[in-house]
Amino acid sequence: MTERSVAQLNAFLGGKSRLTVLTGAGISTASGIPTYRDKAGEWQRSTPIQHQDFLQQPQTRQRYWLRSYSGWPAVSRAQPNEAHRALANLEARGTCRLLVTQNVDRLHQKAGSQQVIDLHGRLDQVICLQCQRREDRDQLQARLKALNPFLEEAGTMAPDGDADVEENQVPQITVPDCESCAGILKPEVVFFGGNVDRAIVQQIYDELDEADGLLIVGSSLKVFSGYRFCRYAAERGLPIASINPGVTRADPLIQTKIQAEASAVLASAC
Repeated sequence: MTERSVAQLNAFLGGKSRLTVLTGAGISTASGIPTYRDKAGEWQRSTPIQHQDFLQQPQTRQRYWLRSYSGWPAVSRAQPNEAHRALANLEARGTCRLLVTQNVDRLHQKAGSQQVIDLHGRLDQVICLQCQRREDRDQLQARLKALNPFLEEAGTMAPDGDADVEENQVPQITVPDCESCAGILKPEVVFFGGNVDRAIVQQIYDELDEADGLLIVGSSLKVFSGYRFCRYAAERGLPIASINPGVTRADPLIQTKIQAEASAVLASAC
């Protein structure tokens, strides 16, 4: 972090009262949750679970829940860092009117932010694809253990509650069904290849119509679901700033680019 970075952010925030903030995985790294991409925006690991594969392939669901069983405890224990708290403070003081996060960890809510849209859903809930019944993720963890007593909460932490585990266990996993209708259970998140609800997208567009700026924190914007809002803000002529240590897909659209980790800069400025 440099004094220049803090000065840049303070200059951007000055006088704003209807700011929209968009956050990505980079804001949660200081809370112990890894990102998918490096500073160049390239994949750091294998391609994550795809939406259609999860729906159509029982083995994909076995693999997902095996890895999730090991990864979920670390996500559930994760705590907000200085960046999350700084953005909650921006809302409390009347600068930020809406926070849109691509993360599924709910750390913004834990930090105290109230006006939050979880663009890609939330990992702390599970939904039945047949009857829409929701279940708490901690409850499902207990059911996974009861059905698979050999499971251990171990492995190397990966993004979005995933973990690296021994793949030879995949065929052994018994996946819990919905307790109401025996339907397929899915984490209430948008997998890669899935679609964000159109009503949510429109809600964010409507907010940007009234916003006085867009601040992007910790996102490479490689995924279109987040990039489109930066593109829309640029079309509206809104001032745009980003805090990210590496490159982003929207660099040509961003007027104030702060190449730094989010926590220290936001904590000093907010």
